[in-house]
Amino acid sequence: MALIEATELTKVFRRADKGLGLRAAFRHLVERRYVDHVAVDHIDLSIEAGEAVAYVGPNGAGKSTTVKMLTGILVPTAGDIHVAGRVPYRERVDNARNIGVVFGQRTQLWWDLPVRDSLELLRDMHGMTQGRFEASLKRLDDVLSLGELLPVTARKLSLGQRMRADLAAALIHEPPIVFLDEPTIGLDISVKDRVRAFARHLVAEGITVLLTTHDLGDIEDICRRIIIIDGGRVLYDGDLESVKKTYARECSVHFQFAEGVPVAAVNAGLPGAKVILGDSERELTVTFDRFTLSTGAVLNAVLPHGKVLDVSIHESAIEDVVRKVYAGDLNLSRAGEGPAS
Repeated sequence: MALIEATELTKVFRRADKGLGLRAAFRHLVERRYVDHVAVDHIDLSIEAGEAVAYVGPNGAGKSTTVKMLTGILVPTAGDIHVAGRVPYRERVDNARNIGVVFGQRTQLWWDLPVRDSLELLRDMHGMTQGRFEASLKRLDDVLSLGELLPVTARKLSLGQRMRADLAAALIHEPPIVFLDEPTIGLDISVKDRVRAFARHLVAEGITVLLTTHDLGDIEDICRRIIIIDGGRVLYDGDLESVKKTYARECSVHFQFAEGVPVAAVNAGLPGAKVILGDSERELTVTFDRFTLSTGAVLNAVLPHGKVLDVSIHESAIEDVVRKVYAGDLNLSRAGEGPAS
């Protein structure tokens, strides 16, 4: 059995259907009506020890619901699920000691306690000896620079500082499996790079990582395998490079100039790229295939044509990739990397 194994995993939420208005609300008191929402629909998963897997899809696809079932927070409606040989919702305590979980939009720190006190509470909850706790804390401090954060109460931490502290809280007990659910959401570039570097460090140590995110940069930095879901079903399960080369090729660079820019001259210097003038003659967008033309080459071709006030770079978001996989999965199958279901 793989380290994480799920067969026909399904989760259905039952919601009250009250209708609109006061009359509908009173009617619901007498005759209750409900609507079933299938959040996860017969998903199969098999993740081996030491793998770093991106689990991605648009909002509402079922990513976080799957993670909550793997952690034991939610009970599946149907299907089988095992994490390191345990059924998470039946063996919640043992499963919790074997996993680390980071929810980017929630914290597991105690809001009014210093970070160190939160970590020491987790030490006691996981039954760690003081020696093992201090060794683990030092290891985490080496990569997360926790020293300045330990005496600070959680409510006073910035978002980036809180994320570093939450990573420490999730990993203080040295779990072999880590679930990262949107770990870089809302972070600035420098903190995001730090979190990504730490995730790569986990993978290098042989820890199994399941990453859910909307950020293609997170995926490229950390994972080699990607599972794409939509509507609660798996659309694709396979090699990340195949998806990138097939569906995440397009990149755009937007320029704002101090004065009008000669579009024809820029276009002549960028064969194969699409050069489009913006709402004014001072705005220009260059769209290109990032596997045949580099961003640096685009900048070198455009910058000599005028004084640039601003530059922004846009790569395909994971939502774009999901849509393209859904629309073109037959092409992907012919390339030898078909959908898993």
